[in-house]
Amino acid sequence: MLEGFDANEKSLWKTRYIKNNPKDKNIGIQLVSVHQEMLKNPEQTLIQLGRMGYSYVETFVYKNGSFYGQSPTQFKTMVEKAGMKFLGSMTFFDPEDKNDDAAIYAWWNKTIQDHKKAGVAYLSTSNSKLKGIKTIKELQEYSNYYDKVGKLCKENGLKFVYHNHADEFLKVEGVTIYDYFLQNTNPEYVYFQSDLYWMQVGGVNPVHYFKTYPKRFISWHVKDYKELGESGKIDFKDIFKYQEIAGVQYILSEVEDYSFPPLFSVGLAWEYIYYELLK
Repeated sequence: MLEGFDANEKSLWKTRYIKNNPKDKNIGIQLVSVHQEMLKNPEQTLIQLGRMGYSYVETFVYKNGSFYGQSPTQFKTMVEKAGMKFLGSMTFFDPEDKNDDAAIYAWWNKTIQDHKKAGVAYLSTSNSKLKGIKTIKELQEYSNYYDKVGKLCKENGLKFVYHNHADEFLKVEGVTIYDYFLQNTNPEYVYFQSDLYWMQVGGVNPVHYFKTYPKRFISWHVKDYKELGESGKIDFKDIFKYQEIAGVQYILSEVEDYSFPPLFSVGLAWEYIYYELLK
């Protein structure tokens, strides 16, 4: 914040100034971090994120063919005008019948075509129903489903990415869900996006997974309990030594709990990743 005063120390004006930071380290942001700001004024919010140094964005609001009320091409143009790329999109479709290919292909074909217009590189998804899974058979049905979607994405020039929360580290019939998905999906069709915060909440060390399943993790969500690097609970500096082993191509900041206004917090997140984690 910049503020101007007269000789009697009376405030004359104030403005929030965002330094125009470099983009050479290719850092992205998941827009859930600034969700309310995006709903109020997506164009201005994207401009601010671009000035902070973010290179690309990932959305989670795709619905009825639009993003924040914009068509795929309109949103792509808005992001690029702000000096960034629209690189990834979290999408959610979980049919009750994982063998209902007609429903699966109808929804995903439409989704893929919309995202091709938007120019994204990958589609991601997550699973909120894992606590209800009781059998290996159900895990295999999900694995088969993810392979179908991933194959469809690949045929259309996109990548399909699975995003974890904490429930992936529960066990079903003695098997850890996340391990099952990693072992029973086709690496040519299904990539993984590690949410480092949720892995910590789930009680696992991300490095173990990067070593055990090398090159499967195309993307990381870098998130802490509040501002990045402040909790002391996650050893980000050690984790970042394993980027090459993991196969990570996309590093995204994510902030969902704040000590400051969200647009200030995501600026701090960019600074932490840029100056402390990416050398």
